[in-house]
Amino acid sequence: MTAVPTGPRIATISQRRDFLAANKARRVVTPGFILLVNPRGDADPAIRAGYTVTKKIGNAVVRNRMKRRFRELARAALADKGLAGADHVLIGREAGIERDYATLAAELDRALAKARGQR
Repeated sequence: MTAVPTGPRIATISQRRDFLAANKARRVVTPGFILLVNPRGDADPAIRAGYTVTKKIGNAVVRNRMKRRFRELARAALADKGLAGADHVLIGREAGIERDYATLAAELDRALAKARGQR
């Protein structure tokens, strides 16, 4: 059995204080999700990501599916397009349930470019 190659591992945010700090940072709103980007200001260049889907979105099955999609989106995009030394938080929106993966990936690319200050 051969191992499936995966991209670089993105560190996961688990502390509540990191989510609260990101909530005061740069916010980019898309139809499927909200992206928060918070430069940490420390010497560590690691990219960290956090995922939030509230109970307003749906039941546990729907919320977990959205978080799995967010983890895959982050793994695919943040290594190349994310801001080094920053925390990235994806907050699920209700419109994100119906959106297909390619649309969400395009929205994440645009949101990351906007967070970097590019058009």
